[in-house]
Amino acid sequence: MIGKIGRYLFFAILTVFIGCIKDPEVSLTTITGDFGGYPEEIAKILIDNCATSGCHNTASKEAASGLSFQTWDAMFEGSRNNSAVIPYRPDESFMLFFINNGYDINVPPSGDSLIQIAPLMPYDNDPLTEQQVNTLIEWINNGAPNAAGEVKFADDPNRSKIYVANQGKDNIAVIDAESRLIMRYFDVGAKNFFNSPHHIKVSNDDYLYACYYSGRSFQKFDTRDDSFASEADVGLGSWNTFVISEDAKTAYLIHWFIEGAIVVVDLETMTEITRYTGRGLFEWPHGCALKNDSTLYVTAQYGNFIYKLDVSDVMAPKIEEITMTTGAKPSVMSVNDPHEIRFSPDKSEYAITCQKSNDVRFFQSSNDSLIAVVSTGNLPLELEYSTSSNYLFVTCMEDEASFPGKVGSVHIIDYVNHTLEKVIYTGYQPHGLVIDDKKHEVWIANRNVSTDGPAPHHSTSDNARNGYLTIIDLNTLELIPHYRTEVSVDPYTITIRN
Repeated sequence: MIGKIGRYLFFAILTVFIGCIKDPEVSLTTITGDFGGYPEEIAKILIDNCATSGCHNTASKEAASGLSFQTWDAMFEGSRNNSAVIPYRPDESFMLFFINNGYDINVPPSGDSLIQIAPLMPYDNDPLTEQQVNTLIEWINNGAPNAAGEVKFADDPNRSKIYVANQGKDNIAVIDAESRLIMRYFDVGAKNFFNSPHHIKVSNDDYLYACYYSGRSFQKFDTRDDSFASEADVGLGSWNTFVISEDAKTAYLIHWFIEGAIVVVDLETMTEITRYTGRGLFEWPHGCALKNDSTLYVTAQYGNFIYKLDVSDVMAPKIEEITMTTGAKPSVMSVNDPHEIRFSPDKSEYAITCQKSNDVRFFQSSNDSLIAVVSTGNLPLELEYSTSSNYLFVTCMEDEASFPGKVGSVHIIDYVNHTLEKVIYTGYQPHGLVIDDKKHEVWIANRNVSTDGPAPHHSTSDNARNGYLTIIDLNTLELIPHYRTEVSVDPYTITIRN
């Protein structure tokens, strides 16, 4: 009994003592020896200053954005705004923005100044010192490891990931598909040059490829650790889209311009095989898809037709034009403006978004005849077929009619019956999308580049706005509640590694 009373009195006195501590050298972690899985110097900053009663501890986290710093594991459960700390990327870890008390600090790896966002933390308490902030920056830059040196998300190189190309920041966000948390960012494109990643895709052999609207490289990354693997120099241009062969050996890369080009790249050596170009050969080519490894389709963005290429002899393609509707070829007479193209899972049909006529047109693959036309909202752009359902998802980036007062919509089409199933608002200016048929989820990248869009929770750049991701439940065709994850500037395209 005396032992129990003694222990009770000790902790009662300890609680009062800690509540009166003013000396920064004396801390709760020092007294208790509980570092919550953090390295000791990090625990003394985060636990003593942030994981306090009423703030970011387990008991109070729901009133503090759902974020707890009580343990290293709890911190990596994220907040309602997703990951507060992203290993190796202090410049993308928004926790740091809220603890910057006006310090002029350049943050690696970008070297940009540390952003400051209100309300400053610790809330209504003494600010962290510049040394403490620098200690946290260095820790995150080294991977934000725990006391045992383990880095979060480094344990499984084969995990399923969602990749998001942020066109306004020259980086790609990597999201753990299971937890839906941002786990990494990595920079892409040529250094000291604004590249603008426009299209990304994971090949069947698990490499991530990226092309750039303002760059000259076509890059390859290893999805096991997202490291740079190789690149092909394809020349400076507006590289809009590409498609990869089923055997993952060849890519067809589209140069979007009034006199465009198609470059064929050997993906094993990352060298150019050949290019199809010449005055009047292609006009404004944009979207592309492979029916099989010998038949390539390319949309002519300003016109009423698409290109069909027989590439069985890759050095001597046979090119024909397929008219989409009655009308003249020149862009001034265009009525459709086909943007993007995708084949159905069984390759029996293909669908094309038409950004001028505001519809999706379905064609029979066997003879390229028009099957059906389904009207959509304004500016239908990207589209993807589901393999686990009969749905085709279409983003209409500037649709203002479907949801008055809002901009953008996703149209869901039953591609068996060619009928509109549902229209859903996913966010401001939706563009890229990808379907995770294993988890029955549809990920949407909402660009939010207009100043009329919703204010972001935070921004990773002083002069631009973050976009965000939302998810449609494929079973209910409703948004998954409470999931709106901000990524960097202008999330444009999105892909998956299963």
